[in-house]
Amino acid sequence: MTADGQRPAVPTTAAGQEALGASDDEWRRVHPASPFVRGWVALAAIVFFFGRDIFERLLQGQPIFEEGLARRAPWLLAGGGTVLAVAVLGFVLTWYFTKYQVSGGYVRVDSGFLFRQHRQARLDRVQAIDIEQPLLARIFGLAELKFEVADAGESAVRLAYLRIDDARRLRATILAQASGAVPAAEHAGNHAPEAPEYQVLTVPPSRLIGSLLLSEQSFFVVLGGVATVLLSAVTDNRAFYFYLVPAALGLAANYWNLFTKGYNFTAAISPDGIRLRYGLLDTQAQTLPPGRIQAVKIAQPPLWRPFGWYRVQVNVAGYGLAGNAAAGNTRTTLLPVGKLADALNILALVLPDPGTTQPDTVFGAGLAGRDSDGGFVTTPRRARLLAPLAWRRNGFTATGTALLIRSGRWWRELVVVPHQRTQSMALHQGPLARRFRVADLVLHTTAGPVSPRLVQAGLDEARQLFDDQAARARLARTRQTTEQWLRQVVPPAVEGPPNAAGVAVAGSAPAAPTNHQQEGPQHG
Repeated sequence: MTADGQRPAVPTTAAGQEALGASDDEWRRVHPASPFVRGWVALAAIVFFFGRDIFERLLQGQPIFEEGLARRAPWLLAGGGTVLAVAVLGFVLTWYFTKYQVSGGYVRVDSGFLFRQHRQARLDRVQAIDIEQPLLARIFGLAELKFEVADAGESAVRLAYLRIDDARRLRATILAQASGAVPAAEHAGNHAPEAPEYQVLTVPPSRLIGSLLLSEQSFFVVLGGVATVLLSAVTDNRAFYFYLVPAALGLAANYWNLFTKGYNFTAAISPDGIRLRYGLLDTQAQTLPPGRIQAVKIAQPPLWRPFGWYRVQVNVAGYGLAGNAAAGNTRTTLLPVGKLADALNILALVLPDPGTTQPDTVFGAGLAGRDSDGGFVTTPRRARLLAPLAWRRNGFTATGTALLIRSGRWWRELVVVPHQRTQSMALHQGPLARRFRVADLVLHTTAGPVSPRLVQAGLDEARQLFDDQAARARLARTRQTTEQWLRQVVPPAVEGPPNAAGVAVAGSAPAAPTNHQQEGPQHG
């Protein structure tokens, strides 16, 4: 995607593809300081164990060795030196036997001295690439490169550590191969150049702090504190106050963790995909390629409503169980807190083609509307007793490219699932739902914080949606010919007016499925 919203031209010559990987056929090693950056805790523990007494005696002005200990001092020093030397030798051997290679459409890593391990990942299955810099690695100018691969359940490949410039160049090369792009002739035989990026938004620290103070956990902690004070006053038992101490300490630690992870959050767009950067002490730079996002959720807690703040989270294949964490998990968060325009900007990056000529009306109704606003079909009136406050909000609508599911009166949520990411579906109906002739429709996607579920839809509407969504998913998947997102078949563009954030929406290619064994929706 270029600055004018068009995808770059993709040469298709085999010679160009070979040139891209020509310089990476050889095996390379990570930075020599890598094992020491990873194992500095072990070295510090050895030094502490053997040097603690000596350090304390020096501080107290006492002789370093007692009379009986002086004769054993050489043996103790020799033992400590031997342990330290063995640890250093182990680090050196670990570094020597750790090699990586990018060739033939794969990234491969060999590691291990006594127990050898070989890992490889297909480049066209790469879901996201992260560059992480713990504090000590930042001091030495190093970074860890992590490749997330579909169905891996964890990081399939980890390279720790590389020079930060080398990590960025390797990331650019892998993304170029994974997307199907080929560098220009002047770059043949070298690493692919890093794609330019255009900043979309940043999150001010003041807004991040405000969002933490007004978060759901703050509400329940304050509620618990009020209950504790009332119980103490009624029972005249001061012991209840002691329960507030661990709660306050845990809350403060959690706030600090979320603040350091979300600090300086920046989102940008590039031909490689969506780029996210954040972190105060340990920094992280994520790159999510286009079409690898399985589902999107825009949420608004009740305490955020007066300020017009929203949170955007996603499911990404390859993150595995990491996506099941709470809302504070930054790896699955595209926007920790932002205004409506920010949320719509992020949504436009994930879904460049909204599939409707009125995106403002449709997505605005999904975030704040009720009843039939924006074409949404809501819970029938006969079932209003099942959700007295939310029945006019719970509903769905479909555009040409995605299914939209909204829910919640106080905790508002809008879930967007691209049609081609519908892996399977199920209809759920309990005894009470049968009494009111309603049903829930569940869309199955990869693990993550987004759980697409349409609740309490009319039975006839739910069955019709089941059949229609199955047909839409099959049609969307027939347009996809490759895993490389720059080589996919581009359907006719659907031009629409600018969204609420002022971003013009244009058509783009649908993303390739991340699982070759995806099946059509099945009745549950």
